[in-house]
Amino acid sequence: MAILKRRPVLLGMASASLAAPALAQGFPSKQIRLVVPYSAGGGADTTARLIAPKLQEALGQTVVIDNKPGAGGTIGDDSVAKASPDGHTLLIGAFAHAVNPSLMAKMPFRTPDDFAPIALLVTVPELLVVTPSFPAKTVSELVAMAKAQPGKLSYGSSGNGSAQHLAAELFKMRTGTDIQHVPYKGGALAVADVAAGHVPFYFGNMSSALPQARSGRVRALAVTSAQRSPAAPEVPTMAEAGVTGCEISEWNALLAPAGTPPAAIDRLNAEMVKILRQDDIRAKFADLGAQTIGSTPAELAAFLRAEQAKWVEVVQAAGIRIE
Repeated sequence: MAILKRRPVLLGMASASLAAPALAQGFPSKQIRLVVPYSAGGGADTTARLIAPKLQEALGQTVVIDNKPGAGGTIGDDSVAKASPDGHTLLIGAFAHAVNPSLMAKMPFRTPDDFAPIALLVTVPELLVVTPSFPAKTVSELVAMAKAQPGKLSYGSSGNGSAQHLAAELFKMRTGTDIQHVPYKGGALAVADVAAGHVPFYFGNMSSALPQARSGRVRALAVTSAQRSPAAPEVPTMAEAGVTGCEISEWNALLAPAGTPPAAIDRLNAEMVKILRQDDIRAKFADLGAQTIGSTPAELAAFLRAEQAKWVEVVQAAGIRIE
């Protein structure tokens, strides 16, 4: 009797074990929804719109971009975390994906447990820019000015907890300086006030800050990547400028809900790596100051863990909190 009672359970388990491979073999079987947790026109949205047509062509299924902005990206992230793990709902993850757990007291999902990594797509460093008339011509001179006038200099950012805010706080930690934060509602407003001389400097996303530097509206002092950017080879890195341990890049990654079949993850990763190696895609991202990556899922998982750990330290030291 005991054997008879257990038989349906065993059959059920067998059916479940067969379902995932069968699902993966038919992947993709319907439209792909690519969730961008920010408004149209931003960096993550630009990344999505560059790769979506290529991914659609590679997979043979329509790829629809779904912008779900709000709550620092957590609304869009949460919609993917709770989506069916069949590979047909994907997320363009961004810098805040790894930082929000340390900024927010409550999260509607678990990072990274509720997501399956697919590939790191692109990285974009920050560009340290100053008002054209600012006396400091180098990073060393800026640090010297800040130390001579503790609490007097200020920097702009695109908002509390933004990559630009955290870049400046990391700079403060590495240089032992006391500079004041002036948050704005977006990077465009911040860089405009730097250009006008209302705040002396700003760590801006290279995609948006570099055109301002090229036009002469602001002056670039350093880039926060490990190596010089091909988009601005004349600009030194922070390390070359005398400040070590101040590397920061914004990034976009492709993620799926946890539990997505490995075969679907592998297919998506293989196609994304091919796409990111195409000359036209690389050129388009290079024009934005971005570098294409195309990592493995395991490499992305390690990257996300390192990012989350790095920014916990900065957030705690600076006492940053977003409710």
